[in-house]
Amino acid sequence: MIRLLSVLLLASLLGQAAPALAAPAASFRGLSLSTPYPAQTVRAGERVTLTLTVKNFGLPPQAVTLRVAEAARGWKATILGGGRPVTAVFVEPDQETTVTLQLDPPAGVGAGTFRFLVTAQGQGTAAQLPLTLTIGQVLPPHLGLTAELPVLRGPATSSFRYRLTLKNESDRDLLVNLEARTQKGFQVTFTPAFASQQVTSLPVKAGESKDLDAEVSLPRDTAAGRYDITVVAAAGEARAEIKLGLEVTGRADLSLSTPDGRLSGRAVANRATPFKLVVKNQGGAAARDVELSATEPTGWEVKFEPQRIDELPPNKEREITATIKPAARAVAGDYMVNLRASAGEASSSVDFRVTVYRSTVWGLVGILLVAVALGVVSLAVSRYGRR
Repeated sequence: MIRLLSVLLLASLLGQAAPALAAPAASFRGLSLSTPYPAQTVRAGERVTLTLTVKNFGLPPQAVTLRVAEAARGWKATILGGGRPVTAVFVEPDQETTVTLQLDPPAGVGAGTFRFLVTAQGQGTAAQLPLTLTIGQVLPPHLGLTAELPVLRGPATSSFRYRLTLKNESDRDLLVNLEARTQKGFQVTFTPAFASQQVTSLPVKAGESKDLDAEVSLPRDTAAGRYDITVVAAAGEARAEIKLGLEVTGRADLSLSTPDGRLSGRAVANRATPFKLVVKNQGGAAARDVELSATEPTGWEVKFEPQRIDELPPNKEREITATIKPAARAVAGDYMVNLRASAGEASSSVDFRVTVYRSTVWGLVGILLVAVALGVVSLAVSRYGRR
């Protein structure tokens, strides 16, 4: 019986203790003072700037006094807020405020380890932040340069754009100069990602990465083939370069004109008149099966000699003859004839203005017929008029 009572009492005590054991630990209440890197290595003679964060965990709104309680001998320590020296910050419950701690070393300081202590004093609570700066060997300036797609392919008329990532892998801010080495006639421009202003240099903070676009423009007559482009990023001793590939695919580019560039001429109604045209291939690949065609007014006829060009090599031209015959009843005036040269996706067209005249021969024939008629009438009157 006693054993049974003991078991029941123990179970009752455990049941009461279970909620207490399951309850979460009380959350932290107070102030915290922190910085991402409280111990770091710096260069001799270099000003050090640290970001300090003061956070209020569950306390009433209050002003928190800040001060550098301990500083290495000869060093000047200044707490800045909004660009001005401050001695206190105001923090709301569960909110934080940031300030800047500026540490200036004494002239001629040598290698060594230097310690500092910053304190934050609130209403009945305080926080401390020890800091350690070591002057010694630091990372040499170094740059990294990578490409998202190092090889691009397309016709010479395309716009080739490479997305590059430039990284400053050193402990100091750098101003990086950009340049490109490539084929003569190629133009390379650099633009920061999501921007429109072209640049030849850009600042990159220590440890920071920046994306930029390198855009390559080619002459229209660039021959098909593989081309290399070397992009160089340099900042003093720091240097990085990357080789990019450009595969130009052949594409014909036709143009249609006349030998003297004039796109007009004269013709007589119902009479075929020849006009000289020039078809030129300005692309990087041969144009095959070049067809000549026209859209002319109703009743007109347009013929080409030759009607088709089997092949027109890059940067070559061919002279053809377009014979235009206006309609027999075309009245005098200006007319437009659209002339085209096409070979697959490549094509070119021009509007050729034709000024139509009526034939003077028919006018002379009409005048002659009128004169003959008048002569016949006069002769008839003179012979039979007295009767």
